[in-house]
Amino acid sequence: MPSKAPDNTRVVKRLAPHEPGTQKLTRRYGSALVCVRYRHDETGQHRYTTVELIVDDAPITPRGRPDQMVGVRIDPEQSTLRSRAYARGATWDRHTDLWLMPRRLARTLRLTSCIVKVLP
Repeated sequence: MPSKAPDNTRVVKRLAPHEPGTQKLTRRYGSALVCVRYRHDETGQHRYTTVELIVDDAPITPRGRPDQMVGVRIDPEQSTLRSRAYARGATWDRHTDLWLMPRRLARTLRLTSCIVKVLP
């Protein structure tokens, strides 16, 4: 197992995956490899090779404004949650069968995963 690089190192070279000097690491990490860095310790007697990898890839879901109105589906058997939403100003829309409330309230009641409609 390679040793941990001390905090007092400096980067002397940064290489992209396609550049010479990175082929072995490119074969090892594939398309997850972002860059390879060569570091030297403060005495200049040790070289450390570090890599930057992509470990996760997920879409960014934009958050709306806190005051934006959203439609939230709350199951009928969750009467306590429905009462709490109503007490804080949420309204029931019988046409859509959704509770209408500001996004801020949905977040406070931990209902962001139940949002099914964002209102203009």
